[in-house]
Amino acid sequence: QVQLVESGGGLVQAGGSLRLSCAASGRTFSSYRMDWLRQAPGKEREFVVGISWNGGRTYYADSVKGRFTISRDNAKNLVNLQINDLKPEDTAVYRCAARSSDSSPVYDYWGQGTQVTVSS
Repeated sequence: QVQLVESGGGLVQAGGSLRLSCAASGRTFSSYRMDWLRQAPGKEREFVVGISWNGGRTYYADSVKGRFTISRDNAKNLVNLQINDLKPEDTAVYRCAARSSDSSPVYDYWGQGTQVTVSS
């Protein structure tokens, strides 16, 4: 099994930055594709960014490309999300999630979420 715990959220003014972290437990972490997803009030959950098991491929939603950067350190069981130039529309609960491959349609593990709030 894998357990995921997010941290790093907070209240930031527009244009500011945050670094979110997802700490994983479990020896199989390094084999999983890792994603960040978010859900804002009144909206559906949406994909934000993903990274392949070995970091060789990354995937970004158009709305965050150029501002968000995902990285992982399998030796430390960590996946990070650096967010720059935050916008009010980025306000949401951000969750990390793991799936067994890039093509898997479902997630096997979810974190509890961390709140990001961007004020204008």
